[in-house]
Amino acid sequence: MRHLPYLSYYLYPILAGLIWLATLLALLIHWLVPPVSRAHYPSMAASQQIAYISDVGASTLKPLFITGCVLTTVFLDISFAADYYLRHKGRLVPNQTRTETVLAFLTIGFAIIGTVGLILLSVFDTARYPKLHNIFLLLFIGGYVLSAIFICWEYQRLGQHYKHHHQLSTSFWIKLTFVILEILLAIAFVSCTFTQHYNAGAVLEWVIAFIFSAYVFSFVVDLWPAIKTQPNLNLHNPREKGMGFEGNGGQVVNGNGYGNGDGNGTGDMRYVGASEMEEGGGESSGSHLPIQGYGNAVGGGPVMGLTDHSSRPVTRERGLAGNF
Repeated sequence: MRHLPYLSYYLYPILAGLIWLATLLALLIHWLVPPVSRAHYPSMAASQQIAYISDVGASTLKPLFITGCVLTTVFLDISFAADYYLRHKGRLVPNQTRTETVLAFLTIGFAIIGTVGLILLSVFDTARYPKLHNIFLLLFIGGYVLSAIFICWEYQRLGQHYKHHHQLSTSFWIKLTFVILEILLAIAFVSCTFTQHYNAGAVLEWVIAFIFSAYVFSFVVDLWPAIKTQPNLNLHNPREKGMGFEGNGGQVVNGNGYGNGDGNGTGDMRYVGASEMEEGGGESSGSHLPIQGYGNAVGGGPVMGLTDHSSRPVTRERGLAGNF
């Protein structure tokens, strides 16, 4: 079956974000427009005029709320796992230290905790299980905020190793902004809720939820570069040639062959860290040169002095510039 070059792991956060947005909009529109038209649900306080997400989700739309929460968190957790997997396989810039690997596992671990919290809060609704619902709500917010903190830490460290990979800094600042906003809003939300300022608390909950969708979409930035390292692409197809894919025995970065020099056929493009470059005898100035597997870096052979499709010398500078 022919490989489709634009279908890659970045689709998972897109699906997660769209499902979450669709769920929120369906709940909000259901509450705002007739026949419901700002109904006062049994789970709402007497003085409360604005419904929490949980109030709407505990009504007739509970099946939709549960489905949306489950699908969102499943696709988001797959995105976390894909980020780790692609870095481990060298299809994204790899972790350089054990600390970064630990941070990656902590990111996934707390994301799973947040997943459990969101799914359970949708099942144990605020109308029938108010105490359990509030516990799972705090678990959801705390889990994903801590997960975001650890992935920011990981990306900050990666950015020190791979200074030319600007998507790392872009993703870092997006996620750091999310962390700061969500922490401040979560403190205000909890304060308003427990001091019985329910209308303000409801507004803050909707704002927090919509900001969470922006955090989900930020993983597209992280996973998008994996398009350039997809294996088994037909480089004779002009639509796929020059997209940063690799060929038979040679990497292709913007249409230039690396490795054996012919740049035709199939193979796997990957990134290597500084330790692998040193082991293979190649020089490394940026620790992020894409190569054709271990055979060209660890087992053998120099990295420089290779040729592209027109048999012209390929320098390290051309390879680095072609990565992004």
